[in-house]
Amino acid sequence: MDLLPFAAAHAATVAGWPASAHEVALWCGRQEFPVPAQTITDWQLDTDVRAHVLVEDERVVGYGELWFDAEEDEVELARIIVAPDTRGTGRGRELVRGLHARAVGAGYRDVFMRVHPDNDHALRCYRGAGFVPVDPALADSWNEAQPVAYVWLRGTGDVTTGPRADPGFSG
Repeated sequence: MDLLPFAAAHAATVAGWPASAHEVALWCGRQEFPVPAQTITDWQLDTDVRAHVLVEDERVVGYGELWFDAEEDEVELARIIVAPDTRGTGRGRELVRGLHARAVGAGYRDVFMRVHPDNDHALRCYRGAGFVPVDPALADSWNEAQPVAYVWLRGTGDVTTGPRADPGFSG
């Protein structure tokens, strides 16, 4: 399994994974279904976003982003999704661990993620990958400006190294 930089050629594959508007909302908070491939490509225009794909036997099976915030000296894992036929197989945990390792490898110790409170499968996956809830007061503070009361998680030292990265890629 490899964790590689996202390329525009991956967008159509990733855009096809959500099966409903509800699933899109849980994944990325958008209200459109299906998500156009161009939307996923456009997410890459933000210079603080680095997207990755999890590849198994030359097939893309996962997608996730690192949102770097140099001012706050932290990284947020975001928009994590795996191919429908691989859900429940550990690919999500592997993707999250790999993204966390990239964030730490880039020099960031504080790694967070927010999860829609109705996304029980994702919450189990991320906790299984070693993420733990942040202090409730901190979560309340961060949720003041959010459209829903997200569950905020923090990466811990228990998050192990994930899939190997492309040797020529940093970040």
